[in-house]
Amino acid sequence: MITIIDYGMGNLRSVAKALDHLGVANEISSDPEKIERAERLILPGVGAFGDAMEELHRRGLVPAIKHYVAGGRPMLGICLGMQVLMETSEEAPGVAGLGLLRGTVRRFQTTLKVPHMGWNRVRRTSAAPLFDGLSDEDYFYFVHSYYVDPLGDELDAVAGRTDYALDFPSVLWRGNLVATQFHPEKSQARGLAMLGNFARMK
Repeated sequence: MITIIDYGMGNLRSVAKALDHLGVANEISSDPEKIERAERLILPGVGAFGDAMEELHRRGLVPAIKHYVAGGRPMLGICLGMQVLMETSEEAPGVAGLGLLRGTVRRFQTTLKVPHMGWNRVRRTSAAPLFDGLSDEDYFYFVHSYYVDPLGDELDAVAGRTDYALDFPSVLWRGNLVATQFHPEKSQARGLAMLGNFARMK
């Protein structure tokens, strides 16, 4: 059973439909107790960093998520759900993220179009379980104006990179915690394969 966290800022139905297509049992919940007890968690997200953290706090989900991750069970962050794993963001100065990974979130500084939107290649840089059965440079669907910038030892957590104005981290993997800047639920067969890998992750 995969629990999809509802904090009012994610493509919940898209993620749930993708899991349904795979035959993976899932539920959408904003109940902190249910989230703490979950078998697997997905933290989706679309929108702004500051608004996301405000909603997570308002609904009492921050301690629930941290307690869950500390228990060693798998969690997947998607898009904004990846960014809020970090400590801070240029999008919301002074607002603390979940701090599950060290680093910040930065805005693209480029003459290219922002947001970065559409299909782009993900170059695998480690053997993260999300990549099982996928090729080294598959394409996935992105929609974002900010990217994560891990610090120190967290650079070892970068499992995939993508080129758009700069070479930015697009997949993170640290133990039971995995995250993608792109939307696997919108990335057709390859994205479904990645969600299936998460459903089997130990």
